[in-house]
Amino acid sequence: MSKADELFVAMCQDIIDNGYSTEGEKVRPVWTDTGESAYTIKRFGVVNRYNLAEEFPAITLRRTAIKSCTNEMLWIWQKKSNNINDLKSTVWDEWADEAGSIGTAYGYQIAKKYAHHLLKTAEQVEGEFPVVDGREDLSDYPSAEIEDIDGKTYVMLDQIDGVRYDLKHTPFSRRIIANMYNLEELHDMHLYPCAYSMTFNVTSKPGSDKLVLNGLLNQRSQDILAANNWNVCQYAVLIHMLARDCDMEVGELVHVISDAHIYDRHIPIVKELITREQFPAPKFWLNPEKHNFYDFTEDDIRLDDYQTGPQVKDIPIAV
Repeated sequence: MSKADELFVAMCQDIIDNGYSTEGEKVRPVWTDTGESAYTIKRFGVVNRYNLAEEFPAITLRRTAIKSCTNEMLWIWQKKSNNINDLKSTVWDEWADEAGSIGTAYGYQIAKKYAHHLLKTAEQVEGEFPVVDGREDLSDYPSAEIEDIDGKTYVMLDQIDGVRYDLKHTPFSRRIIANMYNLEELHDMHLYPCAYSMTFNVTSKPGSDKLVLNGLLNQRSQDILAANNWNVCQYAVLIHMLARDCDMEVGELVHVISDAHIYDRHIPIVKELITREQFPAPKFWLNPEKHNFYDFTEDDIRLDDYQTGPQVKDIPIAV
């Protein structure tokens, strides 16, 4: 049976049995249909570990829309967009303005450039990485710009290209992080980032020539019924795509949720959901013809032999 199902059921049961109720407290979310306060049962500091080398973590209790969640992930990490007109699903419609913008959130933050490293000369990288015009070749990083700062020449990269550069050049660094929780621009975000940072960590495996890519997803808040497996699957896909891009194998996805909650209206739905029959995990397919992260689309992934229970429809949403 699917280990993702086992983790999901155990997490939901723990929240229901041991969670803290916010009923009567001053809470921000309201129900979209009535405008009434939306209360939850929650657990603080939930940690789930998924071994991507063993299985793809799509639950089978109900179907997770793998192409839709991948499209949203690529909207953030590849397109670096903050406009819903670049997104195929409607999950962000509630937070978009008339122009389609969600403010300075998510993809807007991934696109922000910073002084990543001092520009390397051909002599510094010769024999290890490509060179051009007497310096390191940066053509693999679309965001790359060269800028002089205080008399020094820096390579400016955005967050995803910074991650990709580090994974390829210094894979055992403990500093490979992308963070979307920018305190200076929270006031211009229509919704504060929920899944807000990824920390990447590389290990090796005895008997394999390839390194292993692991990732830790930090999430400040999660609506367990509506979003848990959606987020798990999209970040599992991100690790698969980056591993391919960097010629690595996939390892673990560790998901840390600060406030893991089930809304009061969702409790009966979740109780029924976690009693359903469980099936074997599906097989994940990533187009073997593609390697560069920027070439992937949601059409390059597939879940084979994905047997599930019926879909849960018309889930009430709080905003």
